Amino acid sequence: MTHSEASHTTDRLVDIATELLAVDTQNPPGDTRALAAWIETLFQDLGIESQRITTDPAKPNLVATIPGRSDRTLLFNGHMDTVPFDADEWTHDPLGEQDGDRLYGRGATDMKGPLAAILYTAERVAEADSDPPVTLAFAIVSDEETGGAAGVSTLADSEVLDEVDPDACVIGETTCSAGNHSVTVADRGSIWLTLEAEGTAAHGSRPMLGENAVDRLCAAIEFLRRRLSLRELPVDDAMGPIIDESAAYYEPTLGESAAESLFVYPTVNLGTINGGKAVNTVPATAQAELDIRLTAGVDTATVLADIRECLDDHPAVSIADVHWSVGSYVAVDSPVVEAVTETAATVVDDRIYRRSATGGGDAKTFRHAGIPTVEFAFGTDTVHAVDEYTTVQALEWNATVYGRLPSAFSELDQ
Repeated sequence: MTHSEASHTTDRLVDIATELLAVDTQNPPGDTRALAAWIETLFQDLGIESQRITTDPAKPNLVATIPGRSDRTLLFNGHMDTVPFDADEWTHDPLGEQDGDRLYGRGATDMKGPLAAILYTAERVAEADSDPPVTLAFAIVSDEETGGAAGVSTLADSEVLDEVDPDACVIGETTCSAGNHSVTVADRGSIWLTLEAEGTAAHGSRPMLGENAVDRLCAAIEFLRRRLSLRELPVDDAMGPIIDESAAYYEPTLGESAAESLFVYPTVNLGTINGGKAVNTVPATAQAELDIRLTAGVDTATVLADIRECLDDHPAVSIADVHWSVGSYVAVDSPVVEAVTETAATVVDDRIYRRSATGGGDAKTFRHAGIPTVEFAFGTDTVHAVDEYTTVQALEWNATVYGRLPSAFSELDQ
């Protein structure tokens, strides 16, 4: 690439990213209509066919395709919505401001910066003299930041995804932290519990006449935490290398022991706790919400059974509500994992960890729909932060990787 071509690439990437950042898509409320219309026009001007898939009119999703030379299809996915911001807290414009190599704005690194690179890839392919080696599909969705049903869930339930029939998917989520680069190939499952405890009310000056529901609830939670945090749960053999690389990836920020235990044992977080009506009373009731996370491959039903067994020793505490999700993963020898890892490593000349995410997002929905899916993008550690930014270099690196992926993916056996 000549200096002139490289300069044009940079300018165009910054232009697209700036256009994306200029449209306020905070979620809630998550109204992405204006941005979807802009992207729709971009596809139309390039001669790329696209269609809308919508359940909530304020939160449309777009799917576009570019036919390739083979019957294999690689799907790129990105979301338009962002988390909210308070402009008074920012020193740069949250709707986009460039300062040297940095491009500031809400969503700059999560994920309007990577989305700009995805759209630039579509633009370059559409303007090329030949068809891409594989069919390329682009799913631009809403409602990711709140995990709402109007986004990827709507897409997964539609006939459009069946028609596109992707062989693999790459989501442009930033997957860098503390100077390490990675591709996320797994996510963790979750169990969200609402616990309720019963006690006997009494005056706070004579607590021995009552039964403190908060005390009972705390005792049950601590017992549950000790029980789960010491139980190493079996996982699929294919998760072995993912767990090893995940621990290595997080070691610089968490420490060796904590990074390893994060994926070997369940984690238990007490999110909320409520109980009592006044300082001088013994509370008769109490409630708490627990967030339990499980490495992909762990049997959720087994853990739920263990939780209920733990609570058998605390009869005054019961489960009032429970919601769960099942973790998912793509094996490290999957073609999409190999294509992304090897391509990215070549671009930055550095190690690309193949790791699990600590939480979960749209990748889980795609994987459970049978589509091998990874998350990958270069970016910064400012996700959801005040003065969030990406860099021009990250934009260029992402565009380079995404641009090379169709060829890299086509060369690997299914």
